[in-house]
Amino acid sequence: MKKHSLTILGLSLALVAAFTLASCQAGSASGGKVELSVLYYVDASAPGYANEVKSWDLVKEKTKGIADLKIEELFNEPFHQKTEAYAASGKMPDILYMWPSGRSGTLHSKKLVKDLTPLLGEEYLKAFAPGAIDPKAQAAGYLAELPNGVTATHVFYVNKPVLDKLGLTPATTYEELKAQAPKLKAAGLEVVLMANKDDWVMQSCLFSTVVGRIAGNEFIDAVVAGNAKFTDQPFVDSLKFIQTLYADGVLSKTSLQTGYGEVPGLFAAGKAAYYIDGDWRAGAFLTDPATKTALISPEDQKNILFTVFPTMPGEKSDAPGTSIVVGTGFGISSTVEAGSAKEKAAIEVIKALQSAEVQLIRLESGASFPSRTDVTSDKLEPLSVSRGAFYATTKGSYVLDGVLDPKVFTPLNIGLQEIGLGKTTPEALAAKVQKAFDDWKASM
Repeated sequence: MKKHSLTILGLSLALVAAFTLASCQAGSASGGKVELSVLYYVDASAPGYANEVKSWDLVKEKTKGIADLKIEELFNEPFHQKTEAYAASGKMPDILYMWPSGRSGTLHSKKLVKDLTPLLGEEYLKAFAPGAIDPKAQAAGYLAELPNGVTATHVFYVNKPVLDKLGLTPATTYEELKAQAPKLKAAGLEVVLMANKDDWVMQSCLFSTVVGRIAGNEFIDAVVAGNAKFTDQPFVDSLKFIQTLYADGVLSKTSLQTGYGEVPGLFAAGKAAYYIDGDWRAGAFLTDPATKTALISPEDQKNILFTVFPTMPGEKSDAPGTSIVVGTGFGISSTVEAGSAKEKAAIEVIKALQSAEVQLIRLESGASFPSRTDVTSDKLEPLSVSRGAFYATTKGSYVLDGVLDPKVFTPLNIGLQEIGLGKTTPEALAAKVQKAFDDWKASM
């Protein structure tokens, strides 16, 4: 009798446990909060950080009954190093800020993030520009990250008042730019500012455009297909142009000691006539909602041209002006169990992060140009208006770290710095990049 009673008690406890677990799971899926870890890329010390806080507050409000977000904020190389560390450990954050390829190459190649297309659904994705959600635009071959927008990684910012004071006009050809160098230097100014201490900047913000103009996308396609080599003349000529920039004094070697956070302030202070960076850097000059101040006032922004590098020697007649890639965005770790309450919560967070309201904040703050087609604003500062016009009129080429594996573009990035320092030659770097490409292909 005692044994029978214990058996009944055991069955009863098991039923209670099963009922409790089912209730908890049902509660999580229908309204119970799920804790989600997030790895986010942001410079907390930069002007406009208040907009990031505003965006996340809105996301938290939209998902307050669904998700409890634990956000880890990092910027520049520490962010990428932490991402690689997470990937190596196998313990991934639930939601990750990502690039469509290149800098997030490991996440794509190892399929460490989910395909978002079936999770978000066709009806939801109709709100986005087709090019922004094209699976072929991402290294994984599927929609691994839902992008904030599209990105021009090369913009040539022109400070007209600096040129006006010296009786100069914006250069339209490289020869004109080169001819302006002595006069600008005599006035104690830099010709072109760049933050080349960070090794990705030259490749992403200028060299990709140089390759696009001199060699063309078809050349890179041929290299990737094994029908051309980086040691061929078009690529070597592109490297030679970078060498020429330093030799002609258009780019100073001091740029190789200038960090990424330093340059906007120098340009805003009128220390150079020109500045090369990505389109996103326009946000550094806009009004900070927290302080109500701007590096460049809205009135003075009207005197800053948002354009592309002057015509280069040897460029193709129909060359694209800049290099363009699908923008950064957010993905969901493949470690999140399919169909789970955590996955459902993560989907809602992704939707909130790319909602029209949040994309509007990014648009008005200059953080990104929307990937959604239903986001517009009449509150844009002049540089943001210029940015929108830039997309409407400028044709783009590949960004090299968007089409090449990190094992290939990393030695290229470092080699471009070495060219500036005079430590290598275009021919030697081309051979090094080709070897890295061959080694990568052999390891696949």
